[in-house]
Amino acid sequence: MLQELKDILILQKRELEKRFNEKYISRESKIKGLESDLIKIIMGPRRAGKSFFSIHYLRNSNFGYINFDDEKLINLNNYDELISAINLVYNNPKILLFDEIQNLENWELFVNRLQRQGYNLIITGSNSKLLSKELATHLTGRHFQIYIFPFSFKEYIKLDNKELTTLEIKEKLTNFLIVGGYPEPYIKNLDYVEYLRTLFNSIIYKDIIKRYSIRATNEIDDLALFLLSNITKEYSYLSLTKNIKIKSSHTVKKYINYLEESFIFFNVNRFSYKLKEQLRFNKKIYCLDNGFIQSKAFKLSPDIGKLYENLVAVELKRRELNNQINIYYWKNEKQEEIDFVIKEGIKIKQLVQVCFNIKNQKTKNREIKALVKGSKELKCDNLLIITDDYENEENIDKKLKIRFIPLWKWLLD
Repeated sequence: MLQELKDILILQKRELEKRFNEKYISRESKIKGLESDLIKIIMGPRRAGKSFFSIHYLRNSNFGYINFDDEKLINLNNYDELISAINLVYNNPKILLFDEIQNLENWELFVNRLQRQGYNLIITGSNSKLLSKELATHLTGRHFQIYIFPFSFKEYIKLDNKELTTLEIKEKLTNFLIVGGYPEPYIKNLDYVEYLRTLFNSIIYKDIIKRYSIRATNEIDDLALFLLSNITKEYSYLSLTKNIKIKSSHTVKKYINYLEESFIFFNVNRFSYKLKEQLRFNKKIYCLDNGFIQSKAFKLSPDIGKLYENLVAVELKRRELNNQINIYYWKNEKQEEIDFVIKEGIKIKQLVQVCFNIKNQKTKNREIKALVKGSKELKCDNLLIITDDYENEENIDKKLKIRFIPLWKWLLD
């Protein structure tokens, strides 16, 4: 068994060495303190660049590497032999990088033991709940988490490695809105539609259907496609049950949890000062990458307004996961709505509308009216409308001002 493990690690090491020569775009997320004995957890969707980020962080260190997303390691049960194989292949490293750790049974006990033995550990994973549940149980106080998403717009424009004009940045945003931020199609010049379609199907199958032994595979496929085609909209479990023709709302809720855990979708709750009301209200659904929307949804022509809103939601979610803010949407009894309520601690910090077609006066008035209503109810006067290309600051009355900013500038701010 030891020789088999050694052979697997030798092949993985060759793949690892090839990756050092691939183009790397520095990410906004940072690992601070390699010398710390805290376990570093890198979480995020498959193919977003978690392992590449970790590899480049460690490239000048003597570290051992194992990718558990390897069918040859599925039935691994002798963890001591695994460490022996690592020591043989990597010359007794004290730093270990474990890729896609959720595929290793009882990984948390193994990682805990290694940490006690003095190893410096970086682990990556593509299932938020699986990781969070075990981290909370076994690694409390001995780890910190970092999230790696597909490229942000700020990271995406680094690909050109040159200073861009305003016109070039706007053209880049037009492409980014539709193609999304997954790195490989850009780095390797791949067809993004085929790449993202294959990746989406792989996540559904490997991380959900296979992991949770789902028999009614068509149900979760239909649900995922329905959500992609109705991105930014409100939903209830009951309404989805009727639309997808799934037998129970409990099953729908379970499936949506799986889709969230795998970093395909995320929810935004309707704001209320009462937690019970938040749980009772409809949620709004967003996709973690715009590219999935165009490559998998039913519509042939993109809905630019929805892509704008989804992109803003993803950027705000990135900040939320980094513990900077909490995000909600707001709606009153008259169905007037604010896209995003941004809360820092106990204080509502900002109210944000996303409006692609701000040149339409009727649309502009509607967005402003909702902001004014929300401002009074939520006692917040920091009001922002993210637009296509309009930038200004307008006085609504003696007390209120609304700032208008183009999406590209907000993303780079």
